[in-house]
Parts: sequence; structure tokens; C-alpha cells
Amino acid sequence: MKSFYRFCSPVLSKDWWLTWIGIIVGCTIMAAGFVFFINPYNIVPGGVYGTCIVLHSLFPSVLVGTFGYMLDIPLMLLSLLLLGAKLGTRTVVAVLITPTIMNLLTSIAYPTKEAMMTLDPALMLGGALDLSNDLMLTCIIGAVMIGIGCGIVVRCQATTGGSDIVAMILQKYCNIKFSSGILLVDAIVVLFGLVVFGFGIGAPEESQPSVLLSFYSLIAIFVSARVLAFVINGKKDDKLIFVICSKPVEDLHRFILHELERSATVIKSSGLYTGDDKEMIFLVVSYKEVNDVKLKIKECDPLSFVVVTDAYDTYGEGWKTLPEKHELQPE
Repeated sequence: MKSFYRFCSPVLSKDWWLTWIGIIVGCTIMAAGFVFFINPYNIVPGGVYGTCIVLHSLFPSVLVGTFGYMLDIPLMLLSLLLLGAKLGTRTVVAVLITPTIMNLLTSIAYPTKEAMMTLDPALMLGGALDLSNDLMLTCIIGAVMIGIGCGIVVRCQATTGGSDIVAMILQKYCNIKFSSGILLVDAIVVLFGLVVFGFGIGAPEESQPSVLLSFYSLIAIFVSARVLAFVINGKKDDKLIFVICSKPVEDLHRFILHELERSATVIKSSGLYTGDDKEMIFLVVSYKEVNDVKLKIKECDPLSFVVVTDAYDTYGEGWKTLPEKHELQPE
């Protein structure tokens, strides 16, 4: 009975359910961004699905999501091999459901099989969402949705396949930041799109090649990468404050403990020039609290020496928890 309980407890836990719900929600948001705002306009936002958009233009009888299966399976195997079983299992699910959701949304959005082949935005949802004359708007909306969806999935310790798998491998083995890795890989895909859409290779006869689509693709890549980084890491606006006081400041201690409800480290120090004993306080606060801290320091010891700088990452009680040994921390 105990062994059965140990087996079931991970499945019954709240975190377990939230993780898988997060993966499904993230994949759905990402797929919707592609289907409604990216695919119909031949914008190539990098990654596997950017490649799939280009391949669909060359072979319109195969849906974008179906190409996703073809390209994601080898990358999925690399994920299982190089990124660990836990991440690999979640990635398998994300990789399998993302193209499925994408094909399902495509079949819902377009009335006929021929329309699904052409991906004509005038036929999508009866023309209700045709943004052909507002490419910048559709580019930004689609990129934001892709960044949000991908970010949610990555925060759940999974990937949606494609460039995020490559980016995580680059992060783990080459120490390249996750968002930078995606930007690097996706730029290569845009060059592929430039050849096909910009110079008209494989473009439908009734359409005109457009180099401008490559510029929209670059905008989409930049926006999605910034949104992705924000979803994964947050605003990163914590501030690190060093306060060197000429005397012990008990009022400042009480302010930090009781009004800010934070802790700090007090370090006994001395001035290099004067040799006088001093007190240095090491404190991390949010950016909204910085001004209150400075006002209190001015009140307690106007002669204090104060340094305020950015805290890139903060771990510990009241902040983020330190990562596990084999847990990836995308950046």
C-alpha cells in the first residue's frame, strides 16, 4: 500500500497538474499565434515552425503542423538524449500536441481543404480576421502570442520543439543564454524564408515576392524573444543596495525588518582613509522600495555612503528558490 501511495502521490499533487495544464495552455497560445497571425501572411519567425511555413509554401498540400511533426521528431530525440528524461518526457507531450492543435485550429479557421492549402487570410474565419493591410499589427500580435506560449511551456521545464530545444542545448553545453540562442537559430531560418518569399522561389504564381516579409520576420523574432525572456525571467528589476554608515543605525534596521518586511546583512567594516569603524548593510529590494530606503537612510544618517545597483538574480527566502542539480534555468 505504501509503495502504491508513493507511486500515485506525484500524479495527485497540485504542482503536477499545474505543470501539465501550463504545458497545454502554452502550446495552445503558441499554436493560435501561428495559425491566426503568422502563417497566413508568410511571416517566418524562425524555428521549426518558421521553416514549416516556408516548406508549406513549397509543398502546399502538407499542412504547417504536419511539417512540424517531420522536423520536431529528430529534435525531440536530441532532447531526450541531451536534456534529461524529466524534460524529455514533457517535451514529448509538448512536441506532439503543438502540431496537433495547430492543424486542428487550421481546420476550424478555414472552410475547405483548398483554403487550408493556400492559407488565404481572406478565407480565414470568413475574413473576420483578415489583417493583410496591417502586417505590422499581425506581426506583433503573433510574435507576442508565440513568446508567451513558448515561455509558459519553458517555465514548466519543457520545450515546444524546434529552436527552443536547440537553444536549451546551446545553453547547457555552450553557456549561451536561452533567449540569445533562440535569436541566433531563428535568424538562420529567416534567411531561408528570404530565399523563398523574398526572391519568389516556390512562391505561388498569383502572389508577388516580397523582401519586406523578411523584415517583418526579423521584427517577429525580436519581439517573441523579448516576450519569451520576460515570461521566463520576469522584469529583473530587483535592486542591490550597499549602505556604509558612520554609526550603528537601529532605526534603519527596524525599518528594513518591520516596514519593508525584509532582512539584510550587517557587516562590520572600517574606512580605508580614516580607519574609523563603520557599519555596512547589504540589502536587496524591489525597485519600488528603493526610494523609501534612500529617504530612511537620509533620515537616520545623512553622511552615509550608498550604492544602488541592479541585482541580476536573487535567490533565497522571500525570493526565488535555488535550482536543483539537473534543473535547467532558461535565461
